[in-house]
Amino acid sequence: TTSLLFGGKACPTIIETSSRKKLAGEAVSISDVCFKRDGVYAMELGGPEVGRGCGGRGIIHGFETLEKLGFHDWGFDYVLLDFLGDVVCGGFGLPIARDMCQKVIVVGSNDLQSLYVANNVCSAVEYFRKLGGNVGVAGMVINKDDGTGEAQAFARNAGIPVLAAIPAHEDIRRKSASYEIIGKPDGEWGALFAELAQNVADAPPVRPKPQTQDQLLGLFSAETTGRDFVMEPATMFDMVGKEELVKPTLEVVYDAV
Repeated sequence: TTSLLFGGKACPTIIETSSRKKLAGEAVSISDVCFKRDGVYAMELGGPEVGRGCGGRGIIHGFETLEKLGFHDWGFDYVLLDFLGDVVCGGFGLPIARDMCQKVIVVGSNDLQSLYVANNVCSAVEYFRKLGGNVGVAGMVINKDDGTGEAQAFARNAGIPVLAAIPAHEDIRRKSASYEIIGKPDGEWGALFAELAQNVADAPPVRPKPQTQDQLLGLFSAETTGRDFVMEPATMFDMVGKEELVKPTLEVVYDAV
């Protein structure tokens, strides 16, 4: 998201900058990690090096840095946090767990894996609401919408509104791939994104109804999921190619005195 905003340039990450400053014995300042364009301010949280750390831990460290930089006192109209939907990890669920956001927007498309992740987000919101949290789901943005309707059905079943449906259009794909801003006010998609922005601002946070795995599968046709299939238990013969050999136990049993 930040690379697209800055014309394809990589924004220095908070985690990398923090590590570098710490080694030099210096404190991180806003100007080290926050950059702006056309009235929009952006920062890139970043993550640990591949194979050397947990992404969730990186997020926790990043938020600790943001809090030291006065995160709770910033005077912006809106603060958008863009996260992966892997909220089964405590780090990714941090903004929900700590009530650091007011409402969550799920982004998904018409495929099972995408909706599975969207459902995980709804489950996390409901879990923390039961623990006394105040965060709710404002709605869903359907991305790469091909008109098949599974994402709309999920949103309806989960009790959340559809804030916008971004079509699977070649012009959008091409502009996104080349780091062009798609929703310019005077462009072809300006009205669509203006409506999305207004809906995001107006939509109240609601408690979602997370779906079970079978309910998610029910959004797709039987031809897709093989729903009429009956599971057959495997046997030891299947696993090793021969009948199971029953060996006597080597456990020593002592007679009661």
